[in-house]
Amino acid sequence: MQIQRSWVQTRFFAPLCHAYRLGYGTGVGHDDRPFRPSSTRQKGTPATSLARVQFFSVSLDGFGTGEGLSHDAPFGHAGERLHEWMLVTRWWHKMVGEPGGSGGIDDAVLRLHDPGIGAEIMGAGKYGYPGWHEDPAWKGWWGDEPPFHTPVFVLTHHPRPSIEMKGGTTFHFLDAAPAEALETARDAASGQDVRIGGGPTMVRDFLAAGLVDHAHIVVVPILLGRGVRLWDGLEGLEKDYQVEATSSPSGVTHVTFTRTAL
Repeated sequence: MQIQRSWVQTRFFAPLCHAYRLGYGTGVGHDDRPFRPSSTRQKGTPATSLARVQFFSVSLDGFGTGEGLSHDAPFGHAGERLHEWMLVTRWWHKMVGEPGGSGGIDDAVLRLHDPGIGAEIMGAGKYGYPGWHEDPAWKGWWGDEPPFHTPVFVLTHHPRPSIEMKGGTTFHFLDAAPAEALETARDAASGQDVRIGGGPTMVRDFLAAGLVDHAHIVVVPILLGRGVRLWDGLEGLEKDYQVEATSSPSGVTHVTFTRTAL
């Protein structure tokens, strides 16, 4: 256990979680006004926040989701297999209001979900099922109180008014390129880091654009055979990062990519 705690502190807390500033307003409703972020950072000054991918799961053959996504199958034929390692942890059990769960390295890294994160960017495929934009009542998969507790920017070609949820999450809908979306999210994050939340296509686009400072990829020992790959078109990506891998007793491997310039 001491080795696991040391690894987590070195690879995550020290370089990434430079602040533990939590506490956001609550409320539910719709905001029809266009989103205008406020920021304490002056225009033209260097960004102080990092763009981070957190424990994004892929199969051994590189798929970040399965084939055949639908309202009833958010990850397609992959089902929950990419995330079974997560669903048995104490962190997950606590989040869904259940007792028990496993500890160890998997639980430790999941507990880094909130600290130091001031905003998230997610793709349309993470926010909802194919065709969700045609359902005006759709508010995401997560119920009335999503687990983000920050502004969340959904990249979509079908923008809609912002939706404020309980617990501090507000969904904003942007039709923007990765660099523009990241600038908007950083303005809203007030100096904290921005989570690049997925799915695989969006994470790949941000990696290809050179916008990700730290990525934590969880390699799950399954073969999906079909779906959406994470790594396509990213040949040589490792040259720009310090790469480390740590195995977990659960069978997954935690692979971290930290930009060498940091």
